[in-house]
Amino acid sequence: MNVSQAVETRRSVRAFLDKPVDMAIVRRVLDLARLAPSGCNFQPWRATVLSGKKLRELQDAMAASKPQDPIEYSWSEPEQSPEHLQRLKELGGIMYNAMGIERGDKSAREEFARQNIYSFDAPVVMMVHFERFMGPPQWSDVGMWLQTIMLLLREEGLHSCPQEWMAQYARLIKSHIGVSDEEQILFCGLAIGYGDMDAPVNNFSRPRVPLEEQVKFIS
Repeated sequence: MNVSQAVETRRSVRAFLDKPVDMAIVRRVLDLARLAPSGCNFQPWRATVLSGKKLRELQDAMAASKPQDPIEYSWSEPEQSPEHLQRLKELGGIMYNAMGIERGDKSAREEFARQNIYSFDAPVVMMVHFERFMGPPQWSDVGMWLQTIMLLLREEGLHSCPQEWMAQYARLIKSHIGVSDEEQILFCGLAIGYGDMDAPVNNFSRPRVPLEEQVKFIS
């Protein structure tokens, strides 16, 4: 698989097969991803990889708990912009329609969102965290590192789903993995596994803005 194919086939997978993942593959991917760029070579990313019993224990604890208030950080500011809010609504409509969930079926939508707790049955979940003093440039560095990981996973035949949703249970997660809540912020989870590519939720078309609306070329 070349880079273009990895980019084209990467998507946020929300249904995984009941198939174990060789942790040697995950280790190899994460080792290579250390070469991802970061400003001033700070390499701000930190992570804890969960699987097996420890992952199930955490998921059971989240299922038995309510989301924290306030959540670790807010990701909803772009919704203040009609343009960006429309992109959110468009994707949500397409995704729920693919699963046959009606717009007004609040309980079905809430139940699907709750599947984030179980990372959509992925056998491996990486919790991404870093020091609270890191600023916006370092958050961007972590994003580049995560994209590097997701593309390398595709090269290995694996799929993933980044889960900012985990910020709703940040303190519980950090306590479970032995990370200081005072010193570190939980950014997201990354579900890792073999995608069930026959599942409707993994097959809908993802709308993207035309290049001309986002990039201007000057020469």
